[in-house]
Amino acid sequence: MLDEIDSTSVEAARRAPAQPTWVMARRQTTPRGRRGRAWRMAPGNFAASLVWRPQDDPAAMALRSFIASLALSDALIELGVRGLSLKWPNDVLLEGRKLAGILLECPRPGLLVLGIGVNLVAAPQPAEVEPGAVAPVSLLEASGLRLAPEALLDRLAPAFAAREALFRAEGFPAIRAAWLDRAAGRGQQVTARTMSETIAGRFEDVDADGRLVLRTPSGVRRIAAGDVFFGGT
Repeated sequence: MLDEIDSTSVEAARRAPAQPTWVMARRQTTPRGRRGRAWRMAPGNFAASLVWRPQDDPAAMALRSFIASLALSDALIELGVRGLSLKWPNDVLLEGRKLAGILLECPRPGLLVLGIGVNLVAAPQPAEVEPGAVAPVSLLEASGLRLAPEALLDRLAPAFAAREALFRAEGFPAIRAAWLDRAAGRGQQVTARTMSETIAGRFEDVDADGRLVLRTPSGVRRIAAGDVFFGGT
């Protein structure tokens, strides 16, 4: 546990240890979210990154976002949290609001850094998030449960190891099936925004490559990367 660091993911990449290693900090001075978005970390919230060398191709490495969200929900359920669901590609929701986000980065070939932030005691204000995005929530606000970051990591690390072992033994199908059992918005109208277009359709599935499958008026669309907004338009 570090008292203060610029970013757990940046520190993890700097260290680049030979063995899988978790880096956790009480405070981050320059945390960030997906696509370089700014992210604020309130004191008492959870921020940790796992760094390792999976010896996989980039496509398999990208599937760790599903493993991570599953493992995080496993750990929280074990700690007594209910009402969790998973939002494609890498958010954990509590009663339909965003509790946690996950960021995958490959700072150099073969090195994977998996950053996880959880709103344990405080969440961003609605004005701080993108218009139309899922509203944020903290665990303390939603459930009254006060959880120390160290206690969460004590459950998260073995939960991730177990899901990773399942992935190694059985491949993505086992992870995909478990993830879909907890998927938020499946069967509902959603909007996916990629870097180049906005696509509205019914969320039908996640395919064998981890792509979001939408049923649109013009047919089935498979989306490899993007942001999902609930509501269809």
